[in-house]
Amino acid sequence: MIDAHSVADVIAAEHAHASELDSGVFMDRASTGLAAQILRLFTGSIPGTRVVIAAGSGNNGGDALFAGARLARRGMRVDAIGTTNRVHVAGLAELRRAGGRFAVWGSDRSQALVDEADVIIDGLVGIGAAGALRGAAAEMVPILNAAKGIRVAVDLPSGVDADSGQVLGAAFDADLSVTFGAAKPGHLVAPGKALTGELRLVDIGIGDALTEPAARALQEADVSMAVPGPGFDDHKYRRGVAGVAAGSEEYPGAALLCVGAAVRGDAGMVQYLDRADGLARAVVGQYPEIVASQRTD
Repeated sequence: MIDAHSVADVIAAEHAHASELDSGVFMDRASTGLAAQILRLFTGSIPGTRVVIAAGSGNNGGDALFAGARLARRGMRVDAIGTTNRVHVAGLAELRRAGGRFAVWGSDRSQALVDEADVIIDGLVGIGAAGALRGAAAEMVPILNAAKGIRVAVDLPSGVDADSGQVLGAAFDADLSVTFGAAKPGHLVAPGKALTGELRLVDIGIGDALTEPAARALQEADVSMAVPGPGFDDHKYRRGVAGVAAGSEEYPGAALLCVGAAVRGDAGMVQYLDRADGLARAVVGQYPEIVASQRTD
């Protein structure tokens, strides 16, 4: 099960660990985890891999820049493109020390760098952003989405509301989202879910301060535990009988779909109740393990 926490809950949990927040420990943990998840994407040669960071002015951009420095030290060619020249100061300094380069969107070769990149890191805005993307960020996102490189979102795809999953205007379409501390509802709720791609969580040490999740998403293993398969000594009556009254001459597919779902739900016996429309023959032909009876209503 994936537990998703609201922005307010995550921020409160971070402030409950004020010493780590103030000292930059959270950003170090986040950027380290982000770089590690990007490195996991490559099983072959890493040196020479071209990485472009789309960096905004806030801490989200800082996470991306510090992660970029770690990637540069592993031999990747890292270019950061800022929405303006005002980006996270310490993160940019670290990137430059590692051999990374920086340009402002709209400058010479900024779009060419995106087109040539093997990995594109979205660090434009963070989870606290509200409303539609504006300015250079809104201009960059469609170009980032059209590029051939693997698209990685820092915490949450820019343009997706972290608490609702709502999208107003342009939004980054990620292949992978690396989130910190906890998943956010925007990762799990449409349309944000469709833009999240694969979701990976980095533990930054705030789990003990989080409260009740704002949303939960069941995974296949959760459903398997809730609906266990039959035991070696089970029989049809111990597992229960599922009755299905569905379909008509006009909509025969409804009968097949509903009966198929009941069969896959591991009921002890599935009984199809036919309304004398002649559907029973087709249903039993598809699912010979069921029993068909006539409906009288």
